[in-house]
Amino acid sequence: MVIEVLIATSIIAVSILATTAVAQKSIFVSRQAFHSTQVAFLLEEGAENARIARDNAWSNVDSLNSLEQIGIFTRTVVASNVNRDNTTKDIVGSGGTLDSGTKLITVTVSWGEGGTTVTKTLQFYIMDIFS
Repeated sequence: MVIEVLIATSIIAVSILATTAVAQKSIFVSRQAFHSTQVAFLLEEGAENARIARDNAWSNVDSLNSLEQIGIFTRTVVASNVNRDNTTKDIVGSGGTLDSGTKLITVTVSWGEGGTTVTKTLQFYIMDIFS
């Protein structure tokens, strides 16, 4: 009789521990999904800010370099110069000629998640379409 009670108690304890572990993991995954959704919106908002700066005046894009804290998230928007190959006019990583009508926009959002820093980045080219 004592052994049966001990086995039943052990089974119940293991079941409760397993349920708690699953619940804890599901909360962690749910929080990650929620943060990923927020980050997607923050990246897109940063891209839209760059496009609005371009639409207002191309000189605004030249000086685009922002860092802002939004809740637990840190967002940076940086505009970098772009060079083009002299022959093919393709964008190149080094060499070539500066293209003053094109910028590389890098939007980065980072935040702390489970003891580590998670970073998501969106890069795209923006052109002076109004000149």
